[in-house]
Amino acid sequence: QLQVVESGGGLVQPGGSLSLSCEFSGFTLEHYRIGWFRQAPGKEREGVSCINSSGGSRRFAEPVKGRFTISRDNAKNTAYLQMNSLKPEDTGVYYCAASRGISSARRFAIVCLDANEYDHWGQGTQVTVSS
Repeated sequence: QLQVVESGGGLVQPGGSLSLSCEFSGFTLEHYRIGWFRQAPGKEREGVSCINSSGGSRRFAEPVKGRFTISRDNAKNTAYLQMNSLKPEDTGVYYCAASRGISSARRFAIVCLDANEYDHWGQGTQVTVSS
């Protein structure tokens, strides 16, 4: 049974940091690309960051560039999202998702941050940035 479980969310002051983890079970992560998404109250889910199956290609949404880092440890079947210099607008539920890897770098760049292109989702973890 495929499972995706996020952890690490919480309340943090503006300028602070949080590290999110995403544990996968029921499948071999090395064949999957991973995406992190978030959804703020009253807003649509948006892509935050993504990483291809090998870990050699990463992309970030403009609002988080330079502040967030994505990584993966295939041996541990785990992915991470390091969030620094957090802002109140980063508040939301953060989701991790996975889907089969894409060999085409061009195609990966197109679908990487598109939530519709992911098959396996976690339940999300709340991140609140507030003083």
